[in-house]
Amino acid sequence: MIELARDGALWRVTIDRPEKANALTRAMLVELAEIAEAAGGEARALVIRGAGEKVFSAGADLDEARAGLATDPVWERLSGAIASAPCLTVAALNGTLAGGAFGMALACDLRVAVPHARFFYPVMRLGFLPQPSDPARLARLIGPSRAKLILMSGARLAADEALAFGLVDRIVAPEALDDAVAEIVADVLAAPEGHAAAIKAMIP
Repeated sequence: MIELARDGALWRVTIDRPEKANALTRAMLVELAEIAEAAGGEARALVIRGAGEKVFSAGADLDEARAGLATDPVWERLSGAIASAPCLTVAALNGTLAGGAFGMALACDLRVAVPHARFFYPVMRLGFLPQPSDPARLARLIGPSRAKLILMSGARLAADEALAFGLVDRIVAPEALDDAVAEIVADVLAAPEGHAAAIKAMIP
């Protein structure tokens, strides 16, 4: 359910469970974390996307969430591995981003979305706290008031509003998503080894 395609220093990861809205089980989260940890030493660009045309990921698998996955430290392991990776990390948001899946997208360096994507993080309604690092990352991107709008009022953002907020960096047509991401990572892949990591380390 997690597919990894390596093309030299470019690693493409696909969350491939479209029949369940790409919902994440603990096993899938562990696999994603292991890939992100390994990418730090081998990849220059790591791209994460969902399978299908509607949903990037709906977050935690509901059955496993009820059994404790919603508060499992594996979420922080994953987002921490992505955030600390010295390569360029890109969330290619092929559709809606919801719940715990926010963590991996917020931890990425860049987020590119399709026009029909929607964004919501319903922790208030579900009675869970967000992943520990998510509120700070969200507030750095969009400001504390807008972070509270999403986390406390349950706001659902359309793609154009997410772009205006700074939650996503670009909106591209679905058929152009892969090409747009390829263009973004092209210079990183062509640069001398270590150059992209050095620049990334200079940006707080």
